Amino acid sequence: MTHTLEALLAGWITGQRWFAGKSRAISELAVESATPLPLRGPEEILHNAVAGSSRTTDPVARPRTRGQVSVRHLVITVRQGDTTDRYQLLVGFRPELPQRLRHVAIGLTDEGYAYDALHDADVTGVLLSAVAGDADVGPLRFRHMPGTEIDTSARSLVLGGEQSNTSLVFGDAYICKLFRKLIPGVNPEVEVVSALARRGSRNIARPYGWIEADIAGQNTTLAFTQEFLPTASDGWSLALTSVRDLYGSPPGTPCCDAGGDFAAESHRLGVATANLHRQMADAFPTSTIEAPEVKRMVEGFRRRLDSAITEVPELAAHAASAHEAFDRLADMGRPITVQRVHGDYHLGQVMRTPSEWVVLDFEGEPGQPLSERRALDSPLRDVAGMLRSFEYAARHLLFGRADAAALEPCAAEWAERNRAAFIAGYSAGGGRIHGDDAILLRALELSKAAYEVVYEARNRPAWLPIPLAAFTHAAA
Repeated sequence: MTHTLEALLAGWITGQRWFAGKSRAISELAVESATPLPLRGPEEILHNAVAGSSRTTDPVARPRTRGQVSVRHLVITVRQGDTTDRYQLLVGFRPELPQRLRHVAIGLTDEGYAYDALHDADVTGVLLSAVAGDADVGPLRFRHMPGTEIDTSARSLVLGGEQSNTSLVFGDAYICKLFRKLIPGVNPEVEVVSALARRGSRNIARPYGWIEADIAGQNTTLAFTQEFLPTASDGWSLALTSVRDLYGSPPGTPCCDAGGDFAAESHRLGVATANLHRQMADAFPTSTIEAPEVKRMVEGFRRRLDSAITEVPELAAHAASAHEAFDRLADMGRPITVQRVHGDYHLGQVMRTPSEWVVLDFEGEPGQPLSERRALDSPLRDVAGMLRSFEYAARHLLFGRADAAALEPCAAEWAERNRAAFIAGYSAGGGRIHGDDAILLRALELSKAAYEVVYEARNRPAWLPIPLAAFTHAAA
């Protein structure tokens, strides 16, 4: 039995990791646009072979085919109660699905078996070829970064583990991130990374191109292609290796004597972070927020804390230390410099190459409006995020260990050593953390910890001691 594509998608989409509305029923799903992609050679794409005829809003229009395979780019709207969101899909159609694609089947339609074509390396090359050729395919605009060349022969593989996007790795050279949930406007990652690349930054993955279209009357980023770093290791994994080495050392071994001491890398990461902040300040406008605005920011911190206490009463015992830090910031009485920042900075967002630390994912918190993700903020917000990440790296491996209590001093020592090394590196790289800056950093870190308390209570109750411990640390 065949079904309409919309009906199949309504059932299929709720099981996808990147779908944001899993807890709510779908009221309506509709195809807003459907663009057949030309499964031909790049030379035909370069000449816009289908530019004038490929656009359709008819969800059942049969796309052009190569043999028995066809592919369409879809923008769909999903209404759930009073909320309507847009998502992008690459849907393929085959008369039969080979075994390698059955795990991404959507269902049987009049056009054949529909499936998530991002997992089909036989067809995804069209995306890379179109980016290389600055092609226009219906409403889709494929653009490459000036001064770059792209090898369009590479085959793709879906990168696992992502929650809100889908990334394709082409060979060992490129990674193309497709933003599943579409928010009208230019994605901050394209904006920031492109600007930093033009300034020769060594701390970013080189951008190669992007895909865009007009959504709700705004130029909207659909995908972003950057250099893939096959020999790099992510900061979180490296930090955990260091912590495991420490925990496996003879009792009483200082962090600096353990086999995997991470402090030198934390220092280098601090320098790289300061470099990026300086480059972002050069590339984008900066400003200051005056004392009255600082007080309003502090009130926002207090509201977050009160809300967290309402949900997690255990936090109430630590509220006094947080309010003391917030009071100090409110009474500081001087302006705070603000600029573009990363916005979601932690050890999972950085990669260590053989020569340098590279920072990824400048898109900010995916669930937040673009205006908030692009807003100017103190660079110390990024510093606070990384300091919190060191605490998590040090302590989360303790859970479930019989010797956790005995290792707690080691965890505290590791976290403090790497926090101090990161701050020293940040200062050495030109970042500023002294005097009143330390007051702001302390308040930002506690506000972040209040958010973490709620997150852990909802998702990982066993980890709740990690953010709660932030409120008992000595002031920065």
